[in-house]
Amino acid sequence: MSASASHLRVEPAVSAGGVVYRRGERGTEFLLCGRTREQLWALPKGTPEYGETVEQAALREVREETGIGVTIEAPLGTIDYSFSRPAQGVRFDKTVHHYLMRPDGTGDTTAHDAEYDRVEWFPAAEAASIITHRNEARVLRRALRAIEGEAVR
Repeated sequence: MSASASHLRVEPAVSAGGVVYRRGERGTEFLLCGRTREQLWALPKGTPEYGETVEQAALREVREETGIGVTIEAPLGTIDYSFSRPAQGVRFDKTVHHYLMRPDGTGDTTAHDAEYDRVEWFPAAEAASIITHRNEARVLRRALRAIEGEAVR
């Protein structure tokens, strides 16, 4: 850790989101959110609002970021990572709660918010290979095991 990073105050941060899947002609597909300029593909997630549970936040954030209404099937566990905002003097230790989700038949990907410019379905193997962050690729693999009936670890 650099000297400047060691002087940052540490704050916890929590997010919640999900792995949305469907079964179609291309087999199991996952819904990813993208930012074209950054060449980024990610899982939808966000910060709980005051009074929300992580499950409620996950449902809301997925709806906002993908345009699709979803239901939670099962928890997929958490991922943890840190990031710094030196200008604010803060290092955040973040925990993201993920849930396995299915579309509930409401909404449409064209109704997603402006956080991402693309929301698309990808076959499972392609989604796992193009997703930007390795920890999210692990969550996708965990989701696929859960869909296939294996225990989630």
